[in-house]
Amino acid sequence: MGWKRDTRTAELDRLTATRILMLDGAMGTMIQRLKLDEAAYRGDRFANYHMDIEGNNDILSITQPDIIRDIHIAYLESGSDIVGTNTFSSTTIAQADYDMEHLAYELNVEGARLAREACDIVEAIDASRPRYVAGAIGPTNRTCSISPDVNDPGMRNVTFDELREAYAEATKGLIDGGADIILVETIFDTLNAKAAVHAVQDVFEETGITLPLMISGTITDKSGRTLSGQTTEAFWNSLRHTKPFAVGLNCALGAEEMRPYVAEFSRIADTNICIYPNAGLPNEFGEYDQMADEMAEIVGGFAADGLINILGGCCGTTPDHIRAMASAAEQNSPRLIPQIARHMRLSGLEPFTKTDDIPFINVGERTNVTGSAKFRKLITEGDFDTALDIARQQVENGAQIIDVNMDEGMLDSEGAMVRFLNLAATEPDIAKVPMMIDSSKWEIIEAGLKCVQGKPVVNSISLKEGEQPFLEQARACLRYGAAVIVMAFDEDGQADTAARKFEICARSYKILTERVGFPPEDIIFDPNIFAVATGIEEHDNYAVDFIEATKRIREELPGAHVSGGVSNISFSFRGNEPVREAMHSAFLYHAIGVGMDMGIVNAGQLAIYEDIEPKLKEGVEDVLLNRRADGTDRLLGIAEQYRGQKGAQQEIDLSWREGDVGARLMHALVNGLGDFIEEDTEEARQSFDRPLHVIEGPLMDGMNRVGDLFGAGKMFLPQVVKSARVMKRAVAYLEPFMEEEKAASGATSLSKGKVLMATVKGDVHDIGKNIVGVVLQCNNFDVIDMGVMVPANDIIDKAVEEQVDIIGLSGLITPSLDEMCHVAAEMERRGLDIPLLIGGATTSKVHTAVKINPNYAQGQTVYVTDASRAVGVASNL
Repeated sequence: MGWKRDTRTAELDRLTATRILMLDGAMGTMIQRLKLDEAAYRGDRFANYHMDIEGNNDILSITQPDIIRDIHIAYLESGSDIVGTNTFSSTTIAQADYDMEHLAYELNVEGARLAREACDIVEAIDASRPRYVAGAIGPTNRTCSISPDVNDPGMRNVTFDELREAYAEATKGLIDGGADIILVETIFDTLNAKAAVHAVQDVFEETGITLPLMISGTITDKSGRTLSGQTTEAFWNSLRHTKPFAVGLNCALGAEEMRPYVAEFSRIADTNICIYPNAGLPNEFGEYDQMADEMAEIVGGFAADGLINILGGCCGTTPDHIRAMASAAEQNSPRLIPQIARHMRLSGLEPFTKTDDIPFINVGERTNVTGSAKFRKLITEGDFDTALDIARQQVENGAQIIDVNMDEGMLDSEGAMVRFLNLAATEPDIAKVPMMIDSSKWEIIEAGLKCVQGKPVVNSISLKEGEQPFLEQARACLRYGAAVIVMAFDEDGQADTAARKFEICARSYKILTERVGFPPEDIIFDPNIFAVATGIEEHDNYAVDFIEATKRIREELPGAHVSGGVSNISFSFRGNEPVREAMHSAFLYHAIGVGMDMGIVNAGQLAIYEDIEPKLKEGVEDVLLNRRADGTDRLLGIAEQYRGQKGAQQEIDLSWREGDVGARLMHALVNGLGDFIEEDTEEARQSFDRPLHVIEGPLMDGMNRVGDLFGAGKMFLPQVVKSARVMKRAVAYLEPFMEEEKAASGATSLSKGKVLMATVKGDVHDIGKNIVGVVLQCNNFDVIDMGVMVPANDIIDKAVEEQVDIIGLSGLITPSLDEMCHVAAEMERRGLDIPLLIGGATTSKVHTAVKINPNYAQGQTVYVTDASRAVGVASNL
């Protein structure tokens, strides 16, 4: 049959479902082999050009078309189903190095036309299957997320809009030249890629021609990150909204080094996986030595393990490599595309997935000029460095998202938003979390979206101006790849009753899901938190209205989330921090109970619900739940007792010091109070036979209580973080005594074995792991603690290097369970046979037996219930 573009693209899904498709190999390697000189690059057309152009491989599509066509044919004859165009640098930005910006469109047309000619030649000989042209769009030589000036980290030498314009011109040329697929490749900065796919989608819309989209990132080294700092999963979360036909990796690494990241992509991406690694790592001369058969054996393992759908080669690969890889691949079935659970998946430099294990997302509110006088003063004075410290403190205190708002009348709000986000992007300890771009002005939101490489949250859009602006802004948010907060606000104003709140949210949900195609899990409703106890009767039910609306939203609008600005509820008591903190904590307790799962709150200053003084709690809840007509008057009376105090958790109330040492340690841990922790830990040590018993007794009791309160929604993550810090101080105080005990007993030389411990990749929780490590060390085990967020390969490499006897994996959140399965499978693949211990809040005996253990037939997998059992299990093993 004769293949046309529409019939070829229609066949693509069927082909990828039946066999592994082959991409081509390196264009640059084949050109370099020809040792072309300046005259060859110039050809007749540029014989008198005003500057040297040798090295501009893309110009050869114009000056030496036969060479480029023949390279394509060589790859097609070696088994390639898809060939990439010779257009890696065919953008105005990249061609500026040769003063050839004006040729960008022509280069793309000619590059696609030559590849199409080659495919047509081969199809004419063998029409049994189509051959595809992938229009290649490279990253350019500029980066939108990294400053070129070390002295000015907020500077950029290219803007999102400049990139988008350049990529749009390239895309038009590729389509006009006959490309079947658009391939955005060698992505080292995800913001560049977001500009590229934005441009590609714009052109699809403009031309009415939509082609399959392939996206290929570049992990620059064994850190497992792109050059701009994102992990593989964060990268995917940033670009998943484009619904690409395939996603994967190319360049920088050889196949062996690329494997862990390919395996991760294979697990998380609900689309085809395409990889084209280099022919090993370059030697000292920058050349690639890996032979075709050696590379084929490695990628053949990828195929045998069901990791890939499309396979090719990058730097150093040739038609011989493709032929060998095709032979290895054809013996295996393509990877089955997994069904991925629908969750809101955000990202900064690292991924953030909202699962049921995370009942509430704390959005840091202090980087908001309308809510923080200190932050406003710093931004107004241009002190961005100190302003960044506030963002950093929010993350350290447990904020999972940072809200950034620059809406100030005397400020260049758009410029301030861009400057702050550009600077934040260069601070890994801030940029690791997703950003919430917060403004009442759409142009400021859009400016912010052009600065963020991760998947952010927009705060907010609404029906206030009617459906048309709402549709336009929602579609733009989707194209930029952002989740969105939708206010309960329509043409008639802000909703105040439960019925109105739900009505507007339901209408918005229908528009977003049915007319825009917005994923429900990326919709966050803000049903308006208004102040109560204002003395106006109509306001008395505001908290109840929010809670009731939240319940309906979560029950009747599947997948959607609920957020709100928590501090609004207590505005009537501004200046009385203990009462405000109690109101925030009690309000969250009741709202979270019916489904509120996100909030903008200074969570580091929340009272612990359990510890609110009973009379104050009763007064607060009478008002919040509108339980009695005189609730406001009664709370005003109670509030007088707290007026002038700085905050419930900052009061100098030492009545808790009157209890016994166990009660004092419990109080200190639950409330995150470290002032007396060393003193109380010493008193406890004096009353126990061994310092270890203090950890296993009162300190563990305290942390177990913290866990219970967190699980019941009566503590929040920032408070748990504070508790963990106090626990670490207590353990640090005891460690010298435990070492002294070991030395006195002569046990230092009688190690019972070496245990490697790690919290798996994707999980930052380590309280339990740290306690287990201490307990094992006290029982004469050597412990190697690798910390948190540790990739499988790093765990195994370290275990082999240190010749450990046991590996222990910890995790608190549900995604960690899948990562533990992956670690077990990698241990099996790499031939380990040592015991594997599994522990953490979400782990279980059943999951370990049914899901993890089958992946590790060579070794023994053991579930450990808690720290107290770890020693017995390790000793028996």
